[in-house]
Amino acid sequence: MSVPAVPLPAANLQTFLAFDFGVKRTGVATGNRPTGTGIARGSIAAEGDAKFAAIGLKIREWQPDAPVVGIPYHPDGASHDNTVRAQKFARQLHGRYGLQVFEVDERYSTTEALADGAADADAASACIILEQFLRSLP
Repeated sequence: MSVPAVPLPAANLQTFLAFDFGVKRTGVATGNRPTGTGIARGSIAAEGDAKFAAIGLKIREWQPDAPVVGIPYHPDGASHDNTVRAQKFARQLHGRYGLQVFEVDERYSTTEALADGAADADAASACIILEQFLRSLP
């Protein structure tokens, strides 16, 4: 899995809230730069405004410096419908909460979560996405 070129966060960005976007369910994880680890925080089973209301609660609870959103691609790197939806979701997070949002190529994160026996594959996938992002930081 590769992380697309994105502007690296300033050193003062330390805490992150990651999302494995899904139309019906969105996995959530928190993590920080000093430990380089993430913790699965469950999934949001909602759509539209209800999803953003639940996300707003997570943002208030965890107060991240920035969100991280997993962007799915086909194995060959080509975009598909969910790629566009996840990118739109990332833009909406930025617009609604005014935070810098980082996008991470999330190919195979759900497969990895399932292979690890995750009870909540969406939350575990968000954790994998976040840890991949944290490993990419200088």
